[in-house]
Amino acid sequence: MILDHAVALFAERGFDRVNVAEIAAGAGAHPHQITYYFGSKDALFVHAAFLMLLRDAARLEPVGRRQRTPAGFRNALARTALALPAVPVVVDAMSITRRRPELHPLAEQNLTVLFRQAEHYLTEILARRGWVLDRPADVEARTFWSAVIGARLIAESGFGGRSSDVDVAGVLTVRAPG
Repeated sequence: MILDHAVALFAERGFDRVNVAEIAAGAGAHPHQITYYFGSKDALFVHAAFLMLLRDAARLEPVGRRQRTPAGFRNALARTALALPAVPVVVDAMSITRRRPELHPLAEQNLTVLFRQAEHYLTEILARRGWVLDRPADVEARTFWSAVIGARLIAESGFGGRSSDVDVAGVLTVRAPG
């Protein structure tokens, strides 16, 4: 309940415009329960951000399944992933974990789940379509999500461009055999 309410508030207003008392009140909890269960607002935000991304990432699966060519698959996945609302939230969460070493395991655990889900999905698509990769599926999944998150980070850090200016589709090696 706390985490779900935090997800909704952080998605709507971002980290800086949400406080622990609001999250607790909306979840029918006391503020001290947040620190008891999550340790801090920062940790709760990291949990919420990755939960948002894992939920959003599931939206890629039907988009990819509709594609009939490897090029279409690569382009559709890249375009959709860059537009996921949770990606900039995760960029913010990762910047918090960078400054808070005690949160590194939380980010690592969630990234591991994201990468494994992406690898599983990719393996299923490859088997279904008969497509191949030029590298192991686990590397492909990590490379893809690293490029997506990195493109959003660069775009939101003051660089005069958009995340779509980065060729995220180009980091995917999905192709027809032969």
